[in-house]
Amino acid sequence: MAWRFPVLFGTGDRVVEMEDTEDDDLATSVSSAIDTEFDTVIGHMEDIIMDEEFQQLQRNFMDKYYLEFENTEENKLIYTSIFQEYIDLLEKYIEQQLIERRPAFNMTTFITSLQQHKDEISGDIFDMLLTFTDFLAFKEMFLDYRMEKEGRGLDFSGDLVVTSLSKSSSLPQTSHMRPFQ
Repeated sequence: MAWRFPVLFGTGDRVVEMEDTEDDDLATSVSSAIDTEFDTVIGHMEDIIMDEEFQQLQRNFMDKYYLEFENTEENKLIYTSIFQEYIDLLEKYIEQQLIERRPAFNMTTFITSLQQHKDEISGDIFDMLLTFTDFLAFKEMFLDYRMEKEGRGLDFSGDLVVTSLSKSSSLPQTSHMRPFQ
């Protein structure tokens, strides 16, 4: 609602002058619509990457190439073509799925919006998007996958302990810490 003249709120010496304009309403409305659209797309993206079909597509791709990756500073030339194939396959899959869910979806507009909202994105989505734009994140994903496939993943289960926070326990101090089972 646009006011034609300033509106005074308050009484006595606490009078506040407020003025509303249609331009402010329009800017807020457009900004809110953009934010809402971004949130909707991110929600769809979360659904897509958590879907079994996407997971299988990514797993099949990684199974095909994980043996190519080695944990060395030097990168093989083949990494570049694998990276490009990954982008072509998975990014296009995500874009296709988003267009099916949001026919007006535009990847260029989304990327621009993504840059403005990068601090608001959850870890899983951000990590996935990073593998499309950051080669080192992509390589790290493959190295982690290779370690997991070869049974060399980190196992912290032996390092977990449970500590009682109650001081009224009759157990000696050293027996408060037991391996987590």
